[in-house]
Amino acid sequence: MPITYLEASKIFEIRTNRSSYIFGINEKGNPQSLHWGEPVAASETADLLKGWGHSSFDASIERDMEEYGGWGGSHYSEPCLKVRFADGVRDVKLVYESYAIIHDNELVIVLADMHYALKVELRYKAIPEYDVIERSVCIRNEEASAVVVEQALAAAWSMPAMPAYRLTHVSGRWAGEFQLRSDPLTEGKKVLESRRGFTGASANPWFAIDSGKADESSGSVWFGALAWSGNWKMVVEKSSFGRARVSGGINDFDGAFTLAPGAAYRSPVFVGGFASVGFGDMSRKLHRYQNECVLPGSRIRKVLYNSWEATEFAVSVQGQKELAKRAAAIGVERFVVDDGWFGGRNSDRAGLGDWQVNPEKFPNGLQELIDEVKDLGMEFGIWVEPESVNPDSELYRKHPDWAYQFPTREGTLLRNQLLLNLGKPEVKAFVLGFMKELLGTYDISFIKWDMNRTVTEPGALPLHEQLGESVWNRHVENLYEIWVELRRSFPHVEFETCAGGGARIDLGILRYADQAWISDNTDARDRLSIQEGFTFVYSPSVMMCWVTESPHGLNGRRLPLSFRFHSAMMGGLGIGANISCWTEEEAAEASRYIALYKQIRSTVTEGSLYRLASFADGNTAAYQYVSRDGQEAVVFAFQQAQYFGYQETRLKLQGLVPGRSYEVLSENGSGVVRHGSNLMQIGIPLGLSGDYASSMVRLKLLEE
Repeated sequence: MPITYLEASKIFEIRTNRSSYIFGINEKGNPQSLHWGEPVAASETADLLKGWGHSSFDASIERDMEEYGGWGGSHYSEPCLKVRFADGVRDVKLVYESYAIIHDNELVIVLADMHYALKVELRYKAIPEYDVIERSVCIRNEEASAVVVEQALAAAWSMPAMPAYRLTHVSGRWAGEFQLRSDPLTEGKKVLESRRGFTGASANPWFAIDSGKADESSGSVWFGALAWSGNWKMVVEKSSFGRARVSGGINDFDGAFTLAPGAAYRSPVFVGGFASVGFGDMSRKLHRYQNECVLPGSRIRKVLYNSWEATEFAVSVQGQKELAKRAAAIGVERFVVDDGWFGGRNSDRAGLGDWQVNPEKFPNGLQELIDEVKDLGMEFGIWVEPESVNPDSELYRKHPDWAYQFPTREGTLLRNQLLLNLGKPEVKAFVLGFMKELLGTYDISFIKWDMNRTVTEPGALPLHEQLGESVWNRHVENLYEIWVELRRSFPHVEFETCAGGGARIDLGILRYADQAWISDNTDARDRLSIQEGFTFVYSPSVMMCWVTESPHGLNGRRLPLSFRFHSAMMGGLGIGANISCWTEEEAAEASRYIALYKQIRSTVTEGSLYRLASFADGNTAAYQYVSRDGQEAVVFAFQQAQYFGYQETRLKLQGLVPGRSYEVLSENGSGVVRHGSNLMQIGIPLGLSGDYASSMVRLKLLEE
């Protein structure tokens, strides 16, 4: 059984395939972390369950290792729970009350305040095969009066004692998301957070901790990720006594809410896990967990074409038909019309919110184009941005009170638009209504759901309307409810999460989204760094990658079509270039790559990823995917520049069977047979020549 309770010593163990997570109830009634890491004998950890102090200034040091602590007494670390009771008391003292084991792999620990009728349920769910544990809390107000909740985090993860700690996380900005950062932890707090209303591009709710010695294929790594798509925070804290922990959940900034008598609050899930074989092992566990336990389904990732770069707002039925013909000719399977198909949408200054098909651009409605796309053998998809509105729109003129605003302030325009207050029931009903009408009227198989601005002026008119609740939280909760209803009503439709690129990607939205747009930067070289950081956390099965123009519009970089395709074939393949300008030779080359991608995409999107080399460390980058059954592997290799006298680089592969032989095939079809042990210990020659050179190699396991 994954969960064991040792009654005599009041110790709980959550056992996964390759880890032990152990905590116990100390003499003060506080759940205290004892061990997290390689499997151990839980019965021999009882001596760790003791209180200790340093001086009157540090009287309860063991509270730094609490499973879930409230603010109060001599507890000065980041509190998981901070409340204000009706009588004005702001001190929380939680003690253990009971436990329950559900379905063998779920544990509920009940804590109660020593004076007030406030209960906190700590919930744990073991996913043994991936060495992860899902944690969350449920706070129940059994008082006769309301309680104001000022902070309610989902969990705190305590790290084992180590001589040193290193934090790995991602940072970034628009067009530069998922940039890896690694820093030694010194005493104090480092806060990773978003206050922007969504997950954010500047940080992502994921962390990894190691001793400073782990690398891609060795060393122990502790990691976690939060399933929440709104304001969030993680506090990484190292005490002056050398212990580290990470607490996280919904951000408390401007987020206080009232918990009515008899009401309950349920936090998002904060997943934690342990990997013993480096960051690669960590990523593969996270990927498998997402594919099996988080994502709404497992569907083959269709090759798509998106018309944005070809037409931008100048959409017309005839122009889209011509693009669709060209897309079908090179092997595209899904044709997506982007912004500009609705209302008075001829620029980003008007029309957003008026979700009626533009009669001038589509005199016969969308069906004429949809019929053409389907006759060409493709599915039809469309772009929407339901949460935003232009002031120059019929929707805003009719319902100006639907936008976030304060009555004495002028609303901030970002991308010439305001944000709808999705927490209002009538706004939620409007969004759900027009989306149901759109999907119910037309044969649409794919929705690209965008959000191109952050939250500003988070107020409602009238001001008292959402008093006592968090405007920020309600927006996300209603967004989730809309997606749940749309998926229930239209199970054949696939959804992509997008927020000005990769600003809404997390384990929360991925319970409803089939795929993710990770950055508006589609330059293939920049994308390699973005995609590498992304795959530290998230599965390649959701990572959409496009082939776009050269020179690129963001940085002017010129890249060969081969490099652009190889970069984009490492997730879900999309084409975003203006293919009406491609030469016959370019179209033929693209057609070959698309056909090749269709042969390998199950290996890429469903297999195991091994990061072999990174541009962060040198002139080359390489990534290997091994199919779930181990029968096939694909290697993508990239060289940034050619140097005189540069020594030949060999790639040592991973994840193969040492005692078996493989056929190694280059893109031109030539092949050799190599032993698995040689491929992993000696490697294969990179064989790249020139600046921005790239290649793809396939390996097939031979019959014995």
